[in-house]
Amino acid sequence: MENILVAGANGTTGKQVVNLLKASQYFNPIAMVRKEEQQKQFKDDGVESVLADLTEDLTHAIKGIDKVIFAAGSGGKKVVEVDQEGAKRLMAVSKMANVNRFVMLSSMGADQPEASEELQEYLKAKQNADEHLKNSGLKYTIVRPGSLTNNEGKGTVELKEKLNKRGEISRADVAQTLVKSLNDDAPYNTTFEIIEGNTSIGEAMSELQSTVS
Repeated sequence: MENILVAGANGTTGKQVVNLLKASQYFNPIAMVRKEEQQKQFKDDGVESVLADLTEDLTHAIKGIDKVIFAAGSGGKKVVEVDQEGAKRLMAVSKMANVNRFVMLSSMGADQPEASEELQEYLKAKQNADEHLKNSGLKYTIVRPGSLTNNEGKGTVELKEKLNKRGEISRADVAQTLVKSLNDDAPYNTTFEIIEGNTSIGEAMSELQSTVS
């Protein structure tokens, strides 16, 4: 089984990612958390965890890790420190540790942050992190969902490199997409947008793979 470090494991989407990995026969989740009480919660669930802060040294967090899912976010409080620089810090140690895939949870609109007044700072941070990942030398997948909801997952999406329209998607379906992006046959060194749709996540990713390969 591959060890998957989940940055932002205690977040709403991150918890769903950890649960999916835990249920998988291929992946072993390592929940990266900032507080000891969060570690206890994962331990009680039988999930390994590591105590680490994206604003500090992360070398210890990446030991023994095969792949990374970055689902962390500052909630708008420290977007440059966490969403941008924290992501870059994790990329740097991932590169040194020869991590063989880095899956980034980004956001629709990160390609044009100036188009959004209220989210401009956040989207600019995501854009900078995404661009840094593209140039990092890591094998990467950047997932840009539309507006996140807490609705039940449908397992179906609309997925393209550029959708040219807005939309919503459940955190459950985003979590599934992030986990499927870890598969060796999933598209990599690519960026794509996702919203609710009618195509199964696996099929949508296979269709994308055929267009980018």
